[in-house]
Amino acid sequence: MIKLLIVDDSALMRRQLTQIFASAGGFEISQARNGSEAVAQNRTFQPDVVTLDINMPEMDGLTALSLIMIERPVAVVMVSSLTEQGALATFEALNLGAVDYIVKPGGTISLSIDQIKDDLVAKVRAAARARIKSNKVAVKGLSQRIHNDREKVAIRPMVIERNSVREGLVIIGVSTGGPSTLEEILPQLPADFPWPVLVAQHMPAAFTKSFANRLNQACVLRVVEAASPMSIEPGTIYIAKGGADMVVATRAGKLTVLPKPENAHHLWHPSVELLGRSVLEHCDPARVMGVMLTGMGHDGSDAFTEIKNRGGRTIAESEESAVVFGMPKELIGKRGASIVLPAEKIAAQLNAWAGR
Repeated sequence: MIKLLIVDDSALMRRQLTQIFASAGGFEISQARNGSEAVAQNRTFQPDVVTLDINMPEMDGLTALSLIMIERPVAVVMVSSLTEQGALATFEALNLGAVDYIVKPGGTISLSIDQIKDDLVAKVRAAARARIKSNKVAVKGLSQRIHNDREKVAIRPMVIERNSVREGLVIIGVSTGGPSTLEEILPQLPADFPWPVLVAQHMPAAFTKSFANRLNQACVLRVVEAASPMSIEPGTIYIAKGGADMVVATRAGKLTVLPKPENAHHLWHPSVELLGRSVLEHCDPARVMGVMLTGMGHDGSDAFTEIKNRGGRTIAESEESAVVFGMPKELIGKRGASIVLPAEKIAAQLNAWAGR
């Protein structure tokens, strides 16, 4: 039984959400009307998962989240509006420690909830199994101690493997827990990192531009949303546009990234598997580095395994750092990972493989 706390200032929304989870079964449910009540119930009800609205009276969702992650860290799924402001608030929530988010579509509440109910239940169930990352703000000043602790309990030491390939392509597949993980890894790539980076992060269309802009501020490399055909250039990180799939093609003799309508044969979008297949078609696998990060499901595991089998190199994020150890676990299980590393060591391996 999953103990679930539903936090929303709308009585109708609370009732609708309660009905969804009650019908799904396996949930013990409590409710809160605002952030203050959420913080209090996190102490008394002690939920396994919290669904948390952002805009609420008395105490907003972000303030409540920061207090929750300090007092009693718990898996939190944000309920966000489909707007640019909602996207920015959601990324801030993920940075504070939220596991995932669900986007409220427009229209009447009953119709909106009906559109997202299956996804919402799946995300909450996954969140109940998620590894909760520490609040970066709350642990400021303790980061070195935490780093040392991780070093002591690491299952295996990091092995930096090197090669002499000087040009190629990095592709990254990621889902639940991805934004904060990417914000940890990508800023560590230096200005002279020689290989372009393509990122397929499962995310709705309204969010990827804001996410790319946020990463662009944090990274030395240029970060862009691949919303139109673009030549693939070194020194650039391409974020797949949400609500579409991203593939690699050759145009006028140049390697190009293309957004395409969602392919119905794939369950998740932007599809990591489709990106990987297109890379295999147009690139030398020996010059490809694939990185599989946190996320539910198995998207991309087959393509990444083939990349490794055909001479490429792949990294699977280890269970010790993955928020949801689904996608990397699938890659490891198929023997498709050249090496398994925690998130904080992945950039160093990419730098080494790229000769930096």
